[in-house]
Amino acid sequence: MDIQIGRGKTARRAYGIDEIALAPGQRTLDPKLADTRWTIGGIEREIPIIASAMDGVVDVKMAVLLSELGAIGVLNLEGVQTRYENPDPILDEIAAVGKDEFVTLMQRLYLEPIKPELIEKRVKEIKQQGGIAAVSATPAGAIQFGQVVAKAGADLFFVQATVVSTAHLAPESIAPLDLAQFCQEMPIPVILGNCVTYEVTLNLMKAGAAGVLVGIGPGAACTSRGVLGVGVPQATAIADCAAARDDYYRETGNYVPIIADGGLITGGDICKCIACGADGVMIGSPFARAQEAPGRGFHWGMATPSPVLPRGTRIRVGTTGTLQQILRGPAQLDDGTHNFLGSLQTSMGTLGAKDIKEMQQVEVVIAPSLLTEGKVYQKAQQLGMGK
Repeated sequence: MDIQIGRGKTARRAYGIDEIALAPGQRTLDPKLADTRWTIGGIEREIPIIASAMDGVVDVKMAVLLSELGAIGVLNLEGVQTRYENPDPILDEIAAVGKDEFVTLMQRLYLEPIKPELIEKRVKEIKQQGGIAAVSATPAGAIQFGQVVAKAGADLFFVQATVVSTAHLAPESIAPLDLAQFCQEMPIPVILGNCVTYEVTLNLMKAGAAGVLVGIGPGAACTSRGVLGVGVPQATAIADCAAARDDYYRETGNYVPIIADGGLITGGDICKCIACGADGVMIGSPFARAQEAPGRGFHWGMATPSPVLPRGTRIRVGTTGTLQQILRGPAQLDDGTHNFLGSLQTSMGTLGAKDIKEMQQVEVVIAPSLLTEGKVYQKAQQLGMGK
């Protein structure tokens, strides 16, 4: 139903994750029986959680640990790991700088060129230690480094931008990435994002995406919504994009997973995303709080170093426990930021959902008394993740 904003503009109501709740059904289930497995790009994982490709979240060590624990970590190919042979002093400098100097420092540090030999080295380091080598680049980076990644033996390639579409207009002097051609030519699965609409999701799947990232600007370290005014509240975006996935599956028999990306802090957030139709989620801030995270207790966005329009911020998230405690427990905190697997299994048991597909079908109710998604920063501050 459209709502009239004024005589010349109508809009439809959309809902954020904090505006909904999950309603129990007629049965319950022992959480031990809840099957949380999912598959992306032919790789099956026990935990439907991906760590964001952010420099404060994933390095080689984190990627390997996440793989060992049943999840996936994505390495940012355009960050400090591929610009500097030894990124530790750079990360120390980022953590130590004052707030006023942060953006200019980031712009200076990220002027160092990306080195193809370091891309190959990082991928091989992950693989040699038994990890899943998932990497991420912007569309421009994909054009430049796609073959390097393939040659190095990576398992998954994430092509990410604030907004990705198959209909991108550019000046004649700039050749945009042909997503369909790229997916076809790459010898490894390609995940595309981000998007928030049914139509774009369907087009990305037709282009050959092995997965689609859903979410624009809801994350705690991203300021795209404030700077650009662009985005759709996450619950509605997931439901719309999941509908495209289901229609595409009925038409082709090819099931392409939907990954909710951004603004997810607690286990409850993850559960609600899956209930709205997501197959998995991508999160950053909670993993940045791990003792093993490279950010030294800080978290910042991928667009923060942009020399043209920085759209990110550095937030102090602190350190609350090990990656094991955050992902699989045992939890030492009661705010939902520890033991994500336990949260999902317990929620599925409470709702009577035996697997992810059944979890996607549970009843969702509107809960207007809860925080709206626009207050994600306030929620983050309550959990010690604020600016």
